[in-house]
Amino acid sequence: MSTILPENAANPLSSLHEWEEDILARYPDPEKIVQNKKVEEYRNYDTPVRDTVREFYRLNHTYQTFDFVTEKTREFLQFNKKEMPVWNAFDFLNELVDDSDPDSDMDQFQHLLQTSEAIRRDGHPEWMVLVGLFHDMGKVLCLFGEPQWAVVGDTFPVGCAYSDKIVYPEYFVNNPDYNNPQYNTKYGVYKPNCGLDNVTMSWGHDEYVYQMMKDYIPMEGLYMLRYHSFYAQHRENAYSHLMNEQDHKMFKWVDLFNPYDLYSKNPTPPNWKELKPYYQELIDKYLPATLKF
Repeated sequence: MSTILPENAANPLSSLHEWEEDILARYPDPEKIVQNKKVEEYRNYDTPVRDTVREFYRLNHTYQTFDFVTEKTREFLQFNKKEMPVWNAFDFLNELVDDSDPDSDMDQFQHLLQTSEAIRRDGHPEWMVLVGLFHDMGKVLCLFGEPQWAVVGDTFPVGCAYSDKIVYPEYFVNNPDYNNPQYNTKYGVYKPNCGLDNVTMSWGHDEYVYQMMKDYIPMEGLYMLRYHSFYAQHRENAYSHLMNEQDHKMFKWVDLFNPYDLYSKNPTPPNWKELKPYYQELIDKYLPATLKF
């Protein structure tokens, strides 16, 4: 059965950047990645969160049920919506640019380049540079009609109790799973330390891009893609009871990646003319000529 949503359950954020700015407000992390800007210039705990961000999470927490995720997994992980060359995919992603965003005129591809270049500058493995370039590719879901709250936002397990460490946990009271005895206990449908491979996460761009890339890059990079929005764990340790030994080991890589995503943004656009040969060679090394979406 399809999930029926009200007409206004779509896009409360004026742009996808608002969710990223909210992360900066909630999780300031003074990494030495920022360029042409001080860490303090990013939003801090004292900055009030926009009403649109609260509305975004109200919708997210209301509708991200176990059944909803199951339905979206079935719909989108067939990857039968579109097939195109990798560079066309970046052009496709850039259709998400929102000119009403007052804080950044960078398009999606420039953000990805800034992230990957920051990783490359610090001498990390080339597969991690590729992760930086692709980590937000899953946002193309918006172009297939998905509402923002089903594309971005902090991710969390469904099928078990929602942790109070998730941002705005009070909004889960409106979620049908909140009072469902099958799903509202600590372990819900899972077993202790079952491993995150056996846990269903809320639906969004993390899971989508992980599934897209899972045959092409190492496990460490796949964890970065799949869990870079799972703040309830990699910042709050709220779901360690579901993780196994492999998860704990791999989350060190998730922790390494996140500051590059959050703090690599700066007003100076990358010089694509100079960078293009490197990235063409990198993509040719790891990926097929076309990707399925």
